[in-house]
Amino acid sequence: MKKNLLTLIAILMVCLGVNAQTQYVMKITKADGSTIELNADEVQDVTFVKTGTPIVYAPHHFDLTVTVGKQGGMGRDVTTIMQTRDKLDAGAMVDFKNVGAEINADYSMETILRGKYYYQVPVSADRFVKLQFKDNKMQVVQAQPFMENTYSTRQYCHAWINDNTLLIMAANGDKDAIVWTKLNTDNMTIISEGTLNISVAAGWETFTTSGILAYRENDGKLFYFYYNKKGSGRKATKEDCFHVAVINAQTMAVEQDNLCPFVAETAGSAYGELLQQTTFFDEQGNLYIAAFSDTAIGEEGKLLRIKKGEYNIDANYNGFPNSDGKLLTTQYLGNGKVFCYSRHDDETLGTAIDSYAHYYSVVDLNAGTRTRMSFNGAEIPYSSGRFSQRSTFDPSENKVYFGVNTETAQPQIYIYDVAKGTVSEGLKVAEGYYFEQIRLVED
Repeated sequence: MKKNLLTLIAILMVCLGVNAQTQYVMKITKADGSTIELNADEVQDVTFVKTGTPIVYAPHHFDLTVTVGKQGGMGRDVTTIMQTRDKLDAGAMVDFKNVGAEINADYSMETILRGKYYYQVPVSADRFVKLQFKDNKMQVVQAQPFMENTYSTRQYCHAWINDNTLLIMAANGDKDAIVWTKLNTDNMTIISEGTLNISVAAGWETFTTSGILAYRENDGKLFYFYYNKKGSGRKATKEDCFHVAVINAQTMAVEQDNLCPFVAETAGSAYGELLQQTTFFDEQGNLYIAAFSDTAIGEEGKLLRIKKGEYNIDANYNGFPNSDGKLLTTQYLGNGKVFCYSRHDDETLGTAIDSYAHYYSVVDLNAGTRTRMSFNGAEIPYSSGRFSQRSTFDPSENKVYFGVNTETAQPQIYIYDVAKGTVSEGLKVAEGYYFEQIRLVED
């Protein structure tokens, strides 16, 4: 009815405009309350074009994670508490004393989230579990014991092939092969599992622990980012350039094994994207991945790209301008905007997990610019904490919620309005806790 009425009004306006010149105007009131006025003689035709099914966002809430005593991540033995909040707006302070659940004894902060459920290999490292954090308690929905392939807590990468097919991948126990398992997340049954047809390169000893995995839906290809190394731990020697293995998602056959044209390592290669997001696709189908290179300033962040329809890193592109340190997390906001968390590599600030050397910025891929987050005209102070996703994007509000642990103030959540480009205060976290994660979860 509304469509027909608008069409009739438009036709009448055109007819009136022929006789009355600009005496009449068409006034269009948009859903947000703004208006557009057109003179009748400016209107030639009015048509309604279907632009696709509107996105309906499910009701959702936020799960917050904090640690006690020091920053968490990477298997640190530290008390880890989760709590659910409906809103993160200013005017409130969240305290975790007797509210929430300590999860570190049985489950890992390194986890996979989709919709309302978490998926992970728990501390027992003998099964896959599907979890729901409800009523401030972690509840097991379903579990699937390992069969052929086994995995360690925190040390694997993943990709979603479709809404209910989850692919888990990692180096095996000896780290001389890459194993994979496909799970049906409706019932957590194992669909299939096997070993990739790639071998450790000549002259090297093992694969990296987890690597990074991404799925390109338009051609059914998986991109597995990994490297070979010698030794273990921080003293290990790594290949200069990481590999880009192109895998058929249906057969799991490795069809290509390319070398990145940059001397670089992918961010988060030890634990996949279980703690933080390092890959995304833009509207054109280009795949981006956070990486870094060792330079005179330290670990210089890079945002690398594989173009739609191509199978290796674009040698002529780096989307992270004016890098002053390691790029840690990325979240795509649409329209070429990327929300980034990175570290300023400076000897006076330090480069440890607990160093106050980390900050947020927004990259504009189209303009080639990067702008640090500010509040009330001043840059938000450096934060401690590295190995976690301290921000979440709510597309229904077009807002980013991000948290900081600054040296001179209690933990604080800020809210970035993407459309307006403004930052406002959200809720504060009580003293004594270290802010770790914000996750947007369906109700």
